[in-house]
Amino acid sequence: GHNILERLDAGEVVIGDGGFVFALEKRGYVKAGPWTPEAAAEYPEAVRQLHREYLRAGSDVMQTFTFYGSDDKLENRGNNQRFSGRQINEAACDLAREVANEGNAMVAGGVSQTPSYLSCKSENEVKAIFKKQLDVFVQKNVDFLIAEYFEYVEEAEWAVQVLRTAKKPVAATLCIGPEGDLNGVSPGECAARLVRAGAQIVGVNSHFDPMTCVKTVKMMKEGVQKAGLKAHYMTQPLAYHTPDCNRQGFIDLPEFPFSLEPRILTRWDMQKYAREAYNAGIRYIGGCCGFEPYHIRALAEELAPERGFLPPASEKHGNWGSSLEMHTKPWVRARARRDYWEKLMPASGRPYCPSMSNPDGWGVTKGHADLMQQKEPTSQEQLRALFAKAKANQ
Repeated sequence: GHNILERLDAGEVVIGDGGFVFALEKRGYVKAGPWTPEAAAEYPEAVRQLHREYLRAGSDVMQTFTFYGSDDKLENRGNNQRFSGRQINEAACDLAREVANEGNAMVAGGVSQTPSYLSCKSENEVKAIFKKQLDVFVQKNVDFLIAEYFEYVEEAEWAVQVLRTAKKPVAATLCIGPEGDLNGVSPGECAARLVRAGAQIVGVNSHFDPMTCVKTVKMMKEGVQKAGLKAHYMTQPLAYHTPDCNRQGFIDLPEFPFSLEPRILTRWDMQKYAREAYNAGIRYIGGCCGFEPYHIRALAEELAPERGFLPPASEKHGNWGSSLEMHTKPWVRARARRDYWEKLMPASGRPYCPSMSNPDGWGVTKGHADLMQQKEPTSQEQLRALFAKAKANQ
């Protein structure tokens, strides 16, 4: 069925999809920096194809490509659009539904944090922005709603309060780690607040690697239970290893966003994540930035025994490398086994590079002048000041 709460109540595993802005940026359809989803209207064939690849890999959810799709974000800092926010959101809904109908997938309409909140606009102003996106999701009849990628629990609560008015299931994920949101609200307290605001599914997405996200959601689960509340749990982590991150997550890493490749998880790392998440009681298991379809396939393959089936894409993939039995070279055929891939310590091939970095720690949070957003482009003068500050912080 298309009711996510019925599926979760029945104990089913729901496999999410991967992060569209990062995947489409690598394919040449999204601009890094603004990370906005105008490709839904500009290059629908690219968005449709990515949906199809995730569906084939085992995704049960097609998320509308509406991340950072609020009007204020679409036109922030001189990001001129050929399409209106409404056109972009409508196109995204149509593409997600079209591909969901090719399989047995649900469509989720998503909203994310806004420049308006960061610029200290009022609760009513911020909620009006979410309402504009919600109006499209209701008109297009998505199956459920997700408030995702929030650094501050307060803004996420506002989003949930708006989304719940549509009388559809609501999920809420914060981009936080074990240290909590950027104001220091603990994961447990954040989760309890989101459930009280009306979210039936809570968890985390982005900013941290899978194992960190599972750890954070375990803390959320404890907080919800301690408050005497009930919820379902979800994780949509990065596909990057981030053991060196601070509270702000991977955007503070010096490699963000153009040199993260050495940190990418392998498909075998993903199987381990799927198992850890499942063992922690998390039943909505997906991905965010850095995920590609083969990563989602790994989640579906790891949980195939519980789910009772494999995704279509497994027709081109043997269990734990078994397809290598068909390789021409005998030493590669010798790798067609689980204990080989499970125990391998993959090298990065970068002898002069460290295995860990020192994240930036500018310590800037909402209310600081540096975080005020603007419609006009960032000026050369503003950039010079930032370059000087970065040098001073090195």
